[in-house]
Amino acid sequence: MDIRKFFFKFRSYTPVPLLILLLISSQPALIPFLSGLGLMILGEAFRLWAVAHAGGATRTRDVGAPELVTSGPFARTRNPLYLANTLIYLGVVCLAGGHMLWLGICLAFSILQYSLIVSLEEQTLIGLYGPDYDFYRKRVPRWAIRMTRWSWSIPRKADWKGSWRNENSTQLNLLISTLVFALIWYFHTR
Repeated sequence: MDIRKFFFKFRSYTPVPLLILLLISSQPALIPFLSGLGLMILGEAFRLWAVAHAGGATRTRDVGAPELVTSGPFARTRNPLYLANTLIYLGVVCLAGGHMLWLGICLAFSILQYSLIVSLEEQTLIGLYGPDYDFYRKRVPRWAIRMTRWSWSIPRKADWKGSWRNENSTQLNLLISTLVFALIWYFHTR
């Protein structure tokens, strides 16, 4: 199996081993914990915005997209969901104490995983949308965020209600992570 397909298919589960190791080595403290909450909220807000434009297709196990989405955050960066996930991952590391080693490991993991996934997705999107995707790809950065919205973006009405519905499992996971690390912190300080 192509390693890119493996990481794409199991992208929701690949961070779990890191989370388990993080739980074991956790040493929560107030300032990193609050910073972590802030990063997680920012990441989830960015995810909600992206899902409001891309819809439930972001939850699929098949590489591709029913249409080329270039509106909302996709008019500023090609991979807003993966940037948002990285913010969330860093936030979880902060909940656990925010040690520099763990922040580095988390960032390296994100870069590796999402570089592989994006490589596969871009190959697929070029095959599906050809010159339209290539035009978009040359004008909107893969990882950086444009300060101005790409003016050629295809307008699409954001579905905020659908976004909240599609993000239920992510929000539940964030809540559980926060509660678990809060409990660890509570028992660690007693």
